Amino acid sequence: MIGVFSYTVILTYLSFISACLGIAFSLNQSGYPYIGVFFLLFCGLCDAFDGKVASSKKNRSVFEKKFGIQIDSLADLVAFGVLPMCIGIAVYRSSFFINDFILSHMDSWGVYFFRFFVFGIFLFYALAAMIRLAYFNVTEEERQKKESGARKTYTGLPVTSSALIFPSLLLLNYLTSLDLSLLYIGGLLITGFLFLLKFQIKKLDTKGIMMLVSLGIVELLILIFVGGGVR
Repeated sequence: MIGVFSYTVILTYLSFISACLGIAFSLNQSGYPYIGVFFLLFCGLCDAFDGKVASSKKNRSVFEKKFGIQIDSLADLVAFGVLPMCIGIAVYRSSFFINDFILSHMDSWGVYFFRFFVFGIFLFYALAAMIRLAYFNVTEEERQKKESGARKTYTGLPVTSSALIFPSLLLLNYLTSLDLSLLYIGGLLITGFLFLLKFQIKKLDTKGIMMLVSLGIVELLILIFVGGGVR
């Protein structure tokens, strides 16, 4: 069989499978955004450790390394580009504020314009994530030709940050008992721009990564034990 099936890519494959399940649940019927965000958090958890797992194998071939880089970006596009967009579609579909307050007070043209605008934001976010990942791949390849070791900074906001941003917005929506659907949609727009803006952000060290992982686990536990019955 073609491809790599060693333990070095298992977390990347699990992240991709989790993202696909999250997309399926998010788009099912009127949408289940809280189930979708559960899978997004799991994708973030896998991403936090996939690099360390891969680098633990000392005798990886050049093909295995290049395959790992490519498969990681492809999985990240689905997990942190497409899945948050699909969760946004579920938020839009299931929002009382949007459907029973905003759209109900618009004429047909206003409804069409609003939907066009919102779905434009969804598409912009996914496109921005794809561009960000392609840019990172090219610049990282060029960097590795000039210097060794891991990079110390990123240009633009890494797409993996969506694994904390959007669960936080949805949990805020649940814990405050408010319909903050427009906040989530606005978060997609702002995050998409941050993917593309040319600014430097310091790469987290192991301590920083563990702090973010801990935050993600807390959000996951809240989602399971406190918000387990929400859609």
